[in-house]
Amino acid sequence: MPLGLLCRLPLAVARAVLAALRGRLGALCWSLAPLPLPLSLPLPLPLPGWRRVSAPSSAAPAGPRREREQDDASPTPTSVNYHFTRQCNYKCGFCFHTAKTSFVLPLEEAKRGLAMLKEAGMEKINFSGGEPFLQDRGEFVGKLVQFCKQELKLPSVSIVSNGSLIRERWFKKYGEYLDILAISCDSFDEDVNVLIGRGQGKKNHVENLHKLRQWCREYAVAFKINSVINRFNVEEDMNEQIKALNPVRWKVFQCLLIEGENTGEDALREAEKFVISDEDFEQFLDRHKDVSCLVPESNQKMRDSYLILDEYMRFLNCREGRKEPSKSILDVGVQAAIKFSGFDEKMFLKRGGKYVWSKADMKLDW
Repeated sequence: MPLGLLCRLPLAVARAVLAALRGRLGALCWSLAPLPLPLSLPLPLPLPGWRRVSAPSSAAPAGPRREREQDDASPTPTSVNYHFTRQCNYKCGFCFHTAKTSFVLPLEEAKRGLAMLKEAGMEKINFSGGEPFLQDRGEFVGKLVQFCKQELKLPSVSIVSNGSLIRERWFKKYGEYLDILAISCDSFDEDVNVLIGRGQGKKNHVENLHKLRQWCREYAVAFKINSVINRFNVEEDMNEQIKALNPVRWKVFQCLLIEGENTGEDALREAEKFVISDEDFEQFLDRHKDVSCLVPESNQKMRDSYLILDEYMRFLNCREGRKEPSKSILDVGVQAAIKFSGFDEKMFLKRGGKYVWSKADMKLDW
């Protein structure tokens, strides 16, 4: 369109034309992604790469709630959970972060986002999935762990894993950079694990848990256990096994439904049969009240008190019972994106979200 004609258009129309032109230029950049670009060239448009394959821009929530959140001061991302992959080798029936995409950010882009979070006040990063050790046989998460501890000098770096793919060589290479390894274990009855979806074929999930506990001792990594309490394990007594394993924390979650993830028409799981009542959950907690490392998390505490980044580095808002993504921090910055996270900072502190989380400060008998 000739510039003179563009100048004579009404302002709203001109803006729309410019937006369309910008979109076409963006698409052109994406189509040229494989070609090398000289770093000295000033690029007014974003570099091509992951952004053009990112998920839908329905990203930020709309309506009055969005306007209210825009007016609020941005919370500090003190502790962030980065689910960099949705892929997993298990099929847990209650999973609320399912394999809806296979996308993983390029390593350098992930590092750039982590550096932005550190600049915004992040002190603890937790890498999760999916299963974090699926990507490059654990090398991807290993490099991120090393970067966060060695380059960003974060006080705490942790991973949540099902443990099935972790090998001792990973500890030898990256163990010194990891503060906490959390292993998901919902039952000490292998038949129950199979019912839940944590079956490993001929491998035994519980036996593997004990092996990982020993490696954590040998390589000075704090050991943690995460358990989701559901219909299949709510009657189980885990006192003896947890005390024997002696984790620094035993996180006990109430099974949670998230629309579009483990419930609803577009969900990959049907978790309704796993759900327990608040009363059931309280009875389980009461039965294990003498376990000193127990950290209970009901649905009410859990839903809004976590800062969750998805595979595109978008904050996920769970306040409406489903995961509404913000725009990516790589596009708009941390402070702009975090306004739409739905994060309840008061609940985060109330549930004990901030604790002694650096292994340098833990007085542990490895």
